[in-house]
Amino acid sequence: MATLAYTTPSLLRSRGVRAGVQWASLALCLVLWHLATTHRWNLGIVTFENLPTPADTLAAIVDLAHSPKLASDLASSVRRIAAGYLAAGIGGVLLGLVIGRSQSSRLALLTPLEVLRPIPAVAWIPLAILMFPSSEMSMIFITFTGAFFPILLGTIHGVEGVEARLVSSARSLGAGNRVILREVILPGAAPAIVTGLAIGMGTSWFCLVTAEMISGQFGIGYYTWQSYTVQRYPDVVVGMLLIGLLGMGSSALVRIAGKRLTPWLTEGKAR
Repeated sequence: MATLAYTTPSLLRSRGVRAGVQWASLALCLVLWHLATTHRWNLGIVTFENLPTPADTLAAIVDLAHSPKLASDLASSVRRIAAGYLAAGIGGVLLGLVIGRSQSSRLALLTPLEVLRPIPAVAWIPLAILMFPSSEMSMIFITFTGAFFPILLGTIHGVEGVEARLVSSARSLGAGNRVILREVILPGAAPAIVTGLAIGMGTSWFCLVTAEMISGQFGIGYYTWQSYTVQRYPDVVVGMLLIGLLGMGSSALVRIAGKRLTPWLTEGKAR
């Protein structure tokens, strides 16, 4: 038993084995989807009688790939994500550093932010429409709210997790506040900040799609909702898959960038 427990993690370290497991799990999901939709499973609580099959969805993907609408919808969504996420990343990290390092700032700012944090994106849409003169700005604001709070909390927890002894040692060696922030706080909080940035990217896509469904005219969320209203159900699944792939891919890019910017963490794990 001990040999098996030791061997299994070693096997999973192989890139080929990991890729095989991932592709096998994806293939299993596709097989279950095919069986459920082609045989019209009705399980009582949930039914698959009206859902499109993988073949219908594949045909819709081919049609969309040849349509000029795909490029405009993708460009609109990516532009909104880029603007909202960039603002949330800068604001969340800076404010998180301030709250994490200053007790007075924590007392003054954290409680109002904690009240706002659980409010879902859908609840912000009416106020966003009233606050901003254009629907474009309101959708960027919704994206901002989705990404801001995970980044903020990740940064706060990362800063608070830095050992006080390291800060005291640096200060005893004559380091000022700026040097401590650059050489001690930021490197120590980097893993939590990167995690918050990756989570924020995923939630920003969720919030953007919600906003596009209600007030957008272009974008992947608008495409998905419009497909539902005209009963093109395979296109609805295509929109959902696009959202999932874009969210997964952009979050992966954030994690890769985080690893590049924090090489000391990778070196530590390698040892």
